[in-house]
Amino acid sequence: MYLPRSRHRWDLSPQEAVRLQKKLAGEIKQTPLSSKPQIVAGGDVSFSGDGRQLVAAWVVWDLAEEVVVETTYAEREVTFPYVPGLLSFREAPALLAAAKKLKTEPDAFMFDGQGLAHPRRFGIASHVGLLMDRPTCGCAKSRLCGRHAEPSPRVGSSTQLTDDNGVIGRVVRTRDRVKPIYVSVGHRMTLSDAMKLTLRCRGKYRVPEPTRLAHHLVTKRRKELFG
Repeated sequence: MYLPRSRHRWDLSPQEAVRLQKKLAGEIKQTPLSSKPQIVAGGDVSFSGDGRQLVAAWVVWDLAEEVVVETTYAEREVTFPYVPGLLSFREAPALLAAAKKLKTEPDAFMFDGQGLAHPRRFGIASHVGLLMDRPTCGCAKSRLCGRHAEPSPRVGSSTQLTDDNGVIGRVVRTRDRVKPIYVSVGHRMTLSDAMKLTLRCRGKYRVPEPTRLAHHLVTKRRKELFG
């Protein structure tokens, strides 16, 4: 899959990374999808036991047929420290390298992480989405920032995730009486699009099927590579 040329260096300090997030956040587009996605890629990353290496994977999922179309991997050394809110500077280079190996062109990409539901409106789904120039959304298992009421226990129920500047996502119940997930725009889709896509991708588990499969795949690959 062709990706645009990288917009920035990766050898940044945490302070430089924060400044870059603030700068690039203004380029995120919340525009409606032109058609209903049918081929969706889920991405995830797993680290070696010593935290020095990581592997990223994409699983491309056909929603209509409910089958895996393609998978790709990429391994990298970890070059950025763990800093809350700067996850993408650790994980994005490997995710982008794995995306370049895709022969399929997905209609949308999902992340087990945040998009606009981030203190600087620039979580990993937004960062990678902007660099790929593709529609993306975040479907995180936990909240990074914001506040919300608890959605009702029935599948499909949701409440707004907000901060002092407005709505930054939605808290969505993907299964009856299970913990909700946190959905937010990454890039080139609306929050309504992200919500609909998340619920269309739900399977038998709490996490949407593309990212759930990516998690299992990347965990298996990590064990093969790093033990």
